[in-house]
Amino acid sequence: MFFSLFWNALVSIFVVAFLVPLFSGEEVHFKVNDVPTSGSLENIGEALVPTMMIILFLIVGIGMFIWSLILLLQKGGYFVGTPTRMIKYRNGKMEATDWEQFTGNVKISGKENNGDLEFELRTGKIKKKNKSNEFVPDVIYISGIDQVYAIEKKCRVRIKENDPTPAIELEDENFDSRLN
Repeated sequence: MFFSLFWNALVSIFVVAFLVPLFSGEEVHFKVNDVPTSGSLENIGEALVPTMMIILFLIVGIGMFIWSLILLLQKGGYFVGTPTRMIKYRNGKMEATDWEQFTGNVKISGKENNGDLEFELRTGKIKKKNKSNEFVPDVIYISGIDQVYAIEKKCRVRIKENDPTPAIELEDENFDSRLN
């Protein structure tokens, strides 16, 4: 939404400087290949290409703003936690993520009993940054949750129950003393 507002503000400079005088019957002066040219509604030939480009950028900006409003105001989905997976249902589509895919890194934000959760997954993408590869994990966001702390606690229990990495058991009794 912020990018579309920036885009529209930038395009509006061209609309005010070029299209408003043109459509109010005045002449607009500009250069084509370093040759001074003027255009008006009676002589739209030279001004047609710049006018079409400005209108195209204006339509793209308005489209981005409308799309961002739709995304902002649409209803969310439903999340269900089973013993083996978390299921997300939204707009007739169902996605299931096994608890073993979660790393256990959970972020809580919010106040009192209402808040948001971010679950980090073991899957993700590798992005190149300054000639080195950086792993960026996938994240599942759940926002506007009542009783966020109780739900986070239950999710952590499920993640630990389904953790694919086995716990390390020390067989050597003297191991702790050698660490000191």
